[in-house]
Amino acid sequence: MRPVTSLQRTTAYGSLGLSMALVGSYVALSKPLVLVFPVFLLAWLRFAIGALAMWRWLRKPADEPPLSPRTRALLFLESFLGNFLFSICMLFGVSLTTAVAAGVVMSSIPAVVAVMSWVFLRERIGARSAAGIACAALGIGLFSLDKGADPGAGGSQALLGNLLVFAAVVCEASYVVIGKRLTEGLGPKRISAIINLWGLALITPFGIWAALQFNFGAVALSIWGLLVFYALAASVWTVWLWMSGLKRVPASQAGVFTVMLPISAALIGVVFMGERLSGLQLLAFGIALLGLVLATLPERAKP
Repeated sequence: MRPVTSLQRTTAYGSLGLSMALVGSYVALSKPLVLVFPVFLLAWLRFAIGALAMWRWLRKPADEPPLSPRTRALLFLESFLGNFLFSICMLFGVSLTTAVAAGVVMSSIPAVVAVMSWVFLRERIGARSAAGIACAALGIGLFSLDKGADPGAGGSQALLGNLLVFAAVVCEASYVVIGKRLTEGLGPKRISAIINLWGLALITPFGIWAALQFNFGAVALSIWGLLVFYALAASVWTVWLWMSGLKRVPASQAGVFTVMLPISAALIGVVFMGERLSGLQLLAFGIALLGLVLATLPERAKP
């Protein structure tokens, strides 16, 4: 494998950061969609629009090897864990616990990605990368804690909710690690198209069931426009950008870029929804961004 140049590494970092920033943006801006569409119908429409947008990407390039049984299995797992199971665990987990607790649990993503990268990919985690991962987790955790406690879920119900959210964290970490394996032999566009197609196949029975009970005529034109943006961002742009960056960056290092998700979501809330950030939240974002800097600084050349 050819060594990664400084320009290629910088471009990869930009792709990873933009991917997670887009995720945070469409999560924040898609709140009106959840009020209009049932969750399974929304997911079905998302994957269907993505499939239409990426159908040309399914064609195998001439310089790409045929899909082996192992690669086919990894593609299925990538979609099942990263798209299907992640969404189910997250949605039901958040419904049983508080938003604050869910945010704190989600702050463990960089650390879980690092551990899984070490176990399954044998990636070495240096002191600087480890410090970056710790700062990223601490920053996201502090931001979540400063949102204030939500009333409601408690006891065994909250415990189950937190466990489901952590299961979603493991699914997201698996998505990063499996994606790293896939980029070793497949291009980002084809990976994006195939895992989206698997997502469409998995959600279709639930989507059809939800569609039969839904009044499509009552949906405003502006909501349809927002749906198209959501589908393209979630199924096409973010996945392609993530896989493009992951091709040239270790999975453990890429996991730190998940800090851009809550940061971009919060910025959307401030700019478009009139929300305000406290001093502690700004400090939390500063710590998280410091983790990003530590994880991406080039290593010193050994004498």
